[in-house]
Amino acid sequence: MKQDLSDKRKDYSQNFIDFTKLSDNPMDLFHDWYNRATQSDLIAEPYAMSLSTLGSDGFPRTRIVLLREVNPEGFIFYTNYESEKGKSISDNQKVCISFFWDKLEQQIIIKGTAEKVSSEKSDDYFHKRPVESQIGAIVSAQSSEIGFDFDLDEKVRQLQKEFEGKEVPRPENWGGYLVKPMEIEFWQGRPSRLHDRVRYKLENGKWVQSRLSP
Repeated sequence: MKQDLSDKRKDYSQNFIDFTKLSDNPMDLFHDWYNRATQSDLIAEPYAMSLSTLGSDGFPRTRIVLLREVNPEGFIFYTNYESEKGKSISDNQKVCISFFWDKLEQQIIIKGTAEKVSSEKSDDYFHKRPVESQIGAIVSAQSSEIGFDFDLDEKVRQLQKEFEGKEVPRPENWGGYLVKPMEIEFWQGRPSRLHDRVRYKLENGKWVQSRLSP
C-alpha cells in the first residue's frame, strides 16, 4: 500500500519568538511556554514528552514518557530501571527529550544527561501515585517478553489482596531520572516555513544563545 502525503501541509502563524527579549536562562522561556501549554484546553497532556536513548544494538529508540517535575537542575520522569530505556541510560547517559505542542505550533528539544534521583525522592513520588499504579509497577517487568496468555489482571488482584490496608513498597528497580540539560532549542512555527529557532548551549557553566536558520 502506498500513501502520498506530499500535499499534506499546514501553515503556521500563531506566534513568534521575540529575539530582543530573550532571557539569559532557557528555563525561563521553558516555563513561559510550558505554562501556556498547560493553560490551553486544546492540549490534553502538555507534560507528555518524547525520550530518545541509544540502545546497546546501536539504534536510537524514542518513546513517550511523562514529565513529573521541573526544577533548576532539570527535568524529572519516572520509570522501571530495568526497562529498555533504563538499560540504555545505564549504558549511555546521553539522552534527548522533546515536547511538541501542535496547537501552539511549538517544539522544545532538550539534550542532556540522565541520572537517577535519590531513593527518598522516588519513594515520595511513588506513594503519591494511585495504589493501582503502585501495584502495576510491581506486576510489570517492563519491556520483558511475557506469554500471550499471561493474566496481568489476575496478578494485580492477588497483590491488591496482599497489600489491602498496607503501604505498597516501591520496587527497587523503579524510580526517577533527572535529565540535566546541556542544550535546549526552542522552535516556533512561522509562515512559509520561515520558523523561529533559538538554541541555548551550556558552555563553561554559562548558557550561550544563538539563533538558528529555519
